[in-house]
Amino acid sequence: MSKDLPTIIVPARLSSIRFPRKLLQKIDGIPLIIHTAKRIKEIAPEFDSVFAVDGDELKSLLVNNGFRAIMTEPNLSSGTDRIFAANQRLLSSRIINIQADEPLVSREHILSLVKAINKDNARMATLAVPFRKQEDFVDKNQVKVVLDQFGFALFFSRLPIPEFRDNLKFDDYIKYGYKPLKHLGMYAYTKEFLEKFAQAPPGLLEKIEKLEQLRALEMGEKILVSEVESETLGIDIPEDLKKLGRLLLN
Repeated sequence: MSKDLPTIIVPARLSSIRFPRKLLQKIDGIPLIIHTAKRIKEIAPEFDSVFAVDGDELKSLLVNNGFRAIMTEPNLSSGTDRIFAANQRLLSSRIINIQADEPLVSREHILSLVKAINKDNARMATLAVPFRKQEDFVDKNQVKVVLDQFGFALFFSRLPIPEFRDNLKFDDYIKYGYKPLKHLGMYAYTKEFLEKFAQAPPGLLEKIEKLEQLRALEMGEKILVSEVESETLGIDIPEDLKKLGRLLLN
């Protein structure tokens, strides 16, 4: 494997307010986190990948299935903190963050992040995909992102942004020549940026929106956003698991 490639680090914890122990929920007899681990190995075999876990239960499950895991403190407040803790041991110069509940991650996602973080002016990068439907655009569980003319994020929000002042509909965005973008929660960082970010206190906007990436914008950092075509399905509630099961088994 080339040493020039970033390391994929997957933060994983069992506690979840909306869906406790979701990473151990089974689809076709296989725990969700193992579906994700297998998917990463399948689509990106040339990359080193490691799970940054919060306890022995997840670590044992991953190791027993042939995957690499690093134990981190269970009380870390975010996935980024967990990645930072793991990378203090790995010392990778660039890191890709894939969520443990994203078994539909594609090779396009990973390579787009690699391309973005390889650019000279990028210290943090993420992904977005066009919204297709009005009901998705107004769903607060689907995060929106707006960009500047150079492809860097201006803001992320759970609310529809930008929002028409007048009472116009979703299709009117297209008439205006604007493409509403959904943020996909996958990231790439440089080691230096990750250290700065993890050591900074949560920002006010981050606390209000409950969106960790807003901390970077409040710090004055730029986030390069790559647009991709393929969607993912993160697991936030039990109903999402049923949707994922149907997709994985088709």
